[in-house]
Amino acid sequence: MIQPDLPNLSSSLQTLLAKQWDRLGDVLASTEKQLTDSVQQELAKVAIGSDYLVDQLIRYPQLLASLLDSGVLDRPYQPSEYKSRLAEAMLSIDSEASMMSVLRQFRQREMVRLIWRDLTRKANMADTTQELSWLADAMIDDTLSLLYEQCCQRWGTPYALNDYGKREQQYMVVLGMGKLGANELNLSSDIDLIFCFPANGETEGVRKTLENQDFFVRLGQKLIQALDTLNAEGFVFRVDMRLRPFGSASPLACSFAAMEHYYQDQGRDWERYAMIKARVVAGDKDNGRKLLTLLRPFVYRKYIDFSAFESLREMKEMINREVRRKGLEFNVKLGSGGIREVEFIAQAFQLIRGGRDSRLQQRELRNILPLLPELVGMPEQAVPELMAAYIFLRNAEHAIQAVADKQTQELPRDDLGQARLAFSMGFDNWTAFASELERHRAAISQHFADVIAPAQQQTEEESQQRTEWLALWNDQLSEEEALEIITESGFDDVERTLKLITDLKASRTIKFLQNTGAERLKVVLPVLLDMISDVDNATETLARILLLIKSVLRRSSYLVLLAENPGAMKQLVRLCSSSAWFADQLAKKPVLLDELIDPRTLYSPPDKEQLGAELRQQLLRIPEEDTEQLMEALRYFKSAHLLRVAASDITGVLPLMKVSDYLTWLAEVILESVLDVAWRGMVEKHGRPMKQAGVPCDMDFIIVGYGKLGGIELSYGSDLDLVFIHDSDSNLSTDGDKSIANSVFFTRLGQRIIHILNTFTAGGQLYEVDMRLRPSGNSGLLVSSLKAFQEYQEKEAWTWEHQALVRSRVVAGSARLGAEFEQVRAIILQQVREPMELKKAVVEMREKMRAHLGTSAKEAENKHIFNLKQDLGGIVDIEFLVQYKVLAEAYRYPELFTFTDNIRILDAIETAGLLAADDAESLREAYIAYRAAGHRLTLQDQSSVISESEMKDCRESITRIWSSVMEA
Repeated sequence: MIQPDLPNLSSSLQTLLAKQWDRLGDVLASTEKQLTDSVQQELAKVAIGSDYLVDQLIRYPQLLASLLDSGVLDRPYQPSEYKSRLAEAMLSIDSEASMMSVLRQFRQREMVRLIWRDLTRKANMADTTQELSWLADAMIDDTLSLLYEQCCQRWGTPYALNDYGKREQQYMVVLGMGKLGANELNLSSDIDLIFCFPANGETEGVRKTLENQDFFVRLGQKLIQALDTLNAEGFVFRVDMRLRPFGSASPLACSFAAMEHYYQDQGRDWERYAMIKARVVAGDKDNGRKLLTLLRPFVYRKYIDFSAFESLREMKEMINREVRRKGLEFNVKLGSGGIREVEFIAQAFQLIRGGRDSRLQQRELRNILPLLPELVGMPEQAVPELMAAYIFLRNAEHAIQAVADKQTQELPRDDLGQARLAFSMGFDNWTAFASELERHRAAISQHFADVIAPAQQQTEEESQQRTEWLALWNDQLSEEEALEIITESGFDDVERTLKLITDLKASRTIKFLQNTGAERLKVVLPVLLDMISDVDNATETLARILLLIKSVLRRSSYLVLLAENPGAMKQLVRLCSSSAWFADQLAKKPVLLDELIDPRTLYSPPDKEQLGAELRQQLLRIPEEDTEQLMEALRYFKSAHLLRVAASDITGVLPLMKVSDYLTWLAEVILESVLDVAWRGMVEKHGRPMKQAGVPCDMDFIIVGYGKLGGIELSYGSDLDLVFIHDSDSNLSTDGDKSIANSVFFTRLGQRIIHILNTFTAGGQLYEVDMRLRPSGNSGLLVSSLKAFQEYQEKEAWTWEHQALVRSRVVAGSARLGAEFEQVRAIILQQVREPMELKKAVVEMREKMRAHLGTSAKEAENKHIFNLKQDLGGIVDIEFLVQYKVLAEAYRYPELFTFTDNIRILDAIETAGLLAADDAESLREAYIAYRAAGHRLTLQDQSSVISESEMKDCRESITRIWSSVMEA
């Protein structure tokens, strides 16, 4: 048969094709009728690309005809197809020799098919690697099953006691590591395996029993022999067992307990990388999954772990030394800009953040890379560049390995080899291929350097300064020399600065600090001192930041976070210099240091819609039944966004009103999520409350916010004034198996909400909740129906409770019930009230509050202080005056209660002509000024008390207007 004409073939490839075509003579003759022009073109391509494939077609003359007849060269396999085909082939096994033969012949057939599809691009890289992994899974699992039965017949069946004290048959678990574990096996890869079994015990059913470990070691040896032995028919897979605990020095199989103990006590950083890709590929898959769950905390730390970068650099340097020693610069996997560097980029962020974000707990690199821009701030353009480069290199790796079925990633050095590789990769010549290869490798190298490279080089001046700080820390300087360095650096209180540093050095924590933590502190502290010395209040800033340093010394990965992110260190110094509150938050919750890394998010807090979407996404990744994890996720979410708002506030990015907006939106989305979590939990346990016979409620429940929450004026430390209202028949019950009365259901729902919000956990408290504004206060029901709420407001409520209603609004729950609440609120606020009685009640309540909560006459005289909120001329005077106007005039001007915040209510009062424009403007300006001062004091961790000499104009204006309106 005449060989097909392939365009643009070099003379060397034409000669090679002629040789291959001649070798295939008998095969071609026997399949002539099936060799259409397109099939011949494909056969010519794979003949140029793979000596191995040609060898197999010659060795098994019927193979090509069989593959063409079945049509499997033109379609992918389904996951179960390898299992079913292998099971059919293994029916003929009747001896160890026949097993070896069947396995190898099956592997050669499937490899021919896979290489054919890969080199002709009928399958893309992802399809090829996935199918190779499925092939390996099937062959390992089916071979293991056959050998297990044989071993049980020979040495007895292994048993052990389970957790309940019952005998349970034991099966081996085979973990696939590396590319097999990630479903990314290449054309001629070895397979990295770990053998283990659930529990120690011994075999039963034979006279001479074995310990379970001995049994599974022997079973593992037989499995390796069946797969790895090279005979005349080849091999199945090369097996590498060096990734098991203690490597080659340890038994071939170990129990789950031994595995867990090893990784907890002795697991090394490179083993964390390896375990990212671990997958149960054969054997007892249910127990295998339980084992991986046990080992997950070893791989994915709960905290942000930037020490991964240190380990990666060490591993990469070790690889580089090996590359130089063995001359592997032309290796597409290990060389600069190779496959391994792409894997390192993904794995670094998996280890750093995977414990906090389960989306990173995936094995497949192609699933991880697209997540990195959103989750770690990697530039958007990096992902397509890395993906394109990775696919190109993996295809090149396959083309290299397809030639002779050898596990190599070395680029060919000879002319023919280079011409073959360029042709298989779709290039006319080696020069064109090499140019594209270099472009991709350069892109990988750049992104790898951006991610993994050491921190920025220091200037000579910075290096000198930091050397001096290190000498001070190491007690190499006299006190005079130390004070001189501190003075020259620019610290404002030299002696206090030295004392802060020496006190830290003398602390018990430092004395008992492990070497790793001590070395990490020496890296970070000089840089911090250098940065702190540049701010105006350097000594106070140092005192604040050292509180944080003390809190993280035993979790020194946070020090690595700072060392790896100089930008985050600068933000830390800047913000702690401006705010004692900010520093205190970080000291209490160091995990929030992660928020300082990316200025784009730090100084750009999301709006309410974005907040809600982000929180929903985070909670979706947590099992509904895991209440503890849900509560921690909510607390971290709140703390992180609180920090972002504070950073924007401190630096002036957000004005006061926007700060309160963001803090209020944050509370609202959290309340919506908490209500959803609590509702689902209650419904799952008790069923849905019935609205009427046969008609279940559709979350007929609302959370009403009062005070600062209701008025959209939350500050950093604000508690939440809440009222819970439902709309169902209290005489009916829920429709679940554990049915309870509707009234009990909603009471427990309210209790559940308060529990989630109020409870102190490792992440702190979500919000402090105040329920005293509900009908009848603390003596009233926790949750009331809307009807009961209206009756109370109409018949029993005090004037101050109607005042509170002015600043109330629905913040979560049923939209329908929320609209009905607004109607009730309107009815109450529009009641016609006797003006003098109303004024008298408001003034009396205000005077009572001043007496109990304001500055006493003695304090005012001795300390000359003013309470921004409670004293005469303070914030509450404005609030009470506004509330009085609404209650007095809303029956005539319903627009007065449209909004719940004081500024817009004042606008409405002015528009209605109920207050002179100048007075309204004075009150608005004073209110904003007071709140801004309150925010500043909070950020400095101070109470809302100022000198009586401050803001006198505001106080005088408010006092004058209060007197003219409320005391006339």
